[in-house]
Amino acid sequence: MHYVSAENISKSYGVVPLFNNISFHINEGDKIALIARNGVGKSTLLKILNGIETPDEGKLFINKDVTVALFEQEPMFDESKTILENIFHINHPVLNTIREYELASDNEDGEKLADLFAKMDELNAWNFEVKVKQILNKLNIHHLQQPVSSLSGGQRKRVALAKTLIDIGFEHKHTLLMMDEPTNHLDVEMIEWLENYLNQENVTLLLVTHDRYFLDAVTEEIWELERSNMYVYKGDYENYIEKKAARIESEQASIDKAKNQYRKELEWMRKQPKARTTKSKARQDNFYNIETKANQKIENAQVQLQVKMSRLGGKIVEMKKVYKSYGENIILKGFDYTFSKGERIGIIGKNGVGKSTFLNILQQIESIDSGKINIGDTIVFGNFSQQGLIIKENLRVIEYVKTFAENFPLANGGSLSAAQFLELFLFSPEKQYTYLSSLSGGEKKRLQLLTILFRNPNFLILDEPTNDLDLPTLAVLENFLSEYQGCVLIVSHDRYFMDRLVDHIFIFEGNGIVTDFPGNYTQYRLQEKENDRKKVIENNKIEANNILSDSTKKLGFKEKREFELLEKEIPTLEAEKQQIEQQLSNTEINYEQITLLSKRIAELNSELALKEMRWLELSELI
Repeated sequence: MHYVSAENISKSYGVVPLFNNISFHINEGDKIALIARNGVGKSTLLKILNGIETPDEGKLFINKDVTVALFEQEPMFDESKTILENIFHINHPVLNTIREYELASDNEDGEKLADLFAKMDELNAWNFEVKVKQILNKLNIHHLQQPVSSLSGGQRKRVALAKTLIDIGFEHKHTLLMMDEPTNHLDVEMIEWLENYLNQENVTLLLVTHDRYFLDAVTEEIWELERSNMYVYKGDYENYIEKKAARIESEQASIDKAKNQYRKELEWMRKQPKARTTKSKARQDNFYNIETKANQKIENAQVQLQVKMSRLGGKIVEMKKVYKSYGENIILKGFDYTFSKGERIGIIGKNGVGKSTFLNILQQIESIDSGKINIGDTIVFGNFSQQGLIIKENLRVIEYVKTFAENFPLANGGSLSAAQFLELFLFSPEKQYTYLSSLSGGEKKRLQLLTILFRNPNFLILDEPTNDLDLPTLAVLENFLSEYQGCVLIVSHDRYFMDRLVDHIFIFEGNGIVTDFPGNYTQYRLQEKENDRKKVIENNKIEANNILSDSTKKLGFKEKREFELLEKEIPTLEAEKQQIEQQLSNTEINYEQITLLSKRIAELNSELALKEMRWLELSELI
């Protein structure tokens, strides 16, 4: 089934085009990743497809039977309502019943739950309720009566994701799901669960993400917005890198050829007489086309800087018997570690186990309960925190960077100006004179990173540096860090980023326990899965032995009598349940009768479940 067609659509803000005359098609079952640097139109394109914005030019067709669902980076809620009310915002009998059921479950209201059991049966709502429960549990969404206005940024993102997944699972068969950075603020287990969920649901997907493992797991095609054009690549991220490199090489060769031709044509233009023949007029027009092509610049995100880093002395950082807790929440329990020169350490763990607190303790931003932290005299920390930039909106980008330094020193004795350094981090000369207030969220993150590196720290602390950064910027950062000679400590849920850069991992397991794993993230997950596999095998052996032991038992008279009675009681209860269901379908019965019958059918469901389970146990023994 055909979902979307776009023909020669364009969009600009002011004189700067985001994209120009791009065309594409989306069919049912397509799974597409959309990538580009921040500020060139990814989110705008998603909003155009969702009807929030309109293209300046071109035609857009969306099949009338297709529903477009957009998960945005900055989710919108009714701030006056609770989590539950925002998630179940559609007025439909099934969703209304599930909302009441979840509310009663949250309040542990047994009487209300008993009433709702019958209603859930009547509406065949149980299968969807199981899916809802799975989504809420996996995204760690509890306390459903909490107002959304009280949630943190990460909690809001997870609630918005749950709302989107529940909507598409319930409402429509034909849905185009568009997701703008869905993995931000999710821990690794949540990301892996979301990968599996999207694959099982068989959705049609248009995805903006910087998470390359996630991209490979859920998409089969990559669209790239670059220099106002769209380029399409079939296959995974590695294939995209190879094909893009070949494309750039080909384009560069074409530009070099145009430059040679341009020099010859320029000489001809200077010599030509003022009188124009038809032939010379055509050659002049062609000259301007050649000039445009010859002046093209291909920006490829490659950075190799030989940094003149502040000298690292013999002592880096020592942490001895460090304890830290907030009430009953234990962050560190006797933590011991001595950092070495050039170490690259990753930090992983579920949200709320103290990873960011650990970084603050290391920099002595937060105090410890007991223990010692010794910082080397030569250590200069560079801290990329989740809080973002504290900036003056009336400054231009170049002016802001120059408040830190005019030049960036290099190891070979040379230096880069602030403008040159900005260009390396994908701020074009035009962008450098943009006001900070006009930058996108991702561009502000890129600027925050740049200003930290511009100060030449020798101990970098990066707390979720990949959130809101685009893939071209991540390539720049990874290239920079791969050559960096100082210490690096990284908290990140980006598995690809961690695999490329870290040597070993601190695993925050909760309750103050921190394990040091000697390897990268993928190696850690492989070991975890192997441990889980061994546990399953061991549990299966125990279960098999128990079954074998049970099967040798013989039924006594009491068990035989119980089995015979169950075979009579179960059909009787099922007949009563069927009779009550017929009574409930009668539109003339009053409210009091409905209440009594609903309560009885809930009791029957519970009683049948117990008796059927016991019948199965006894039948296995027979």
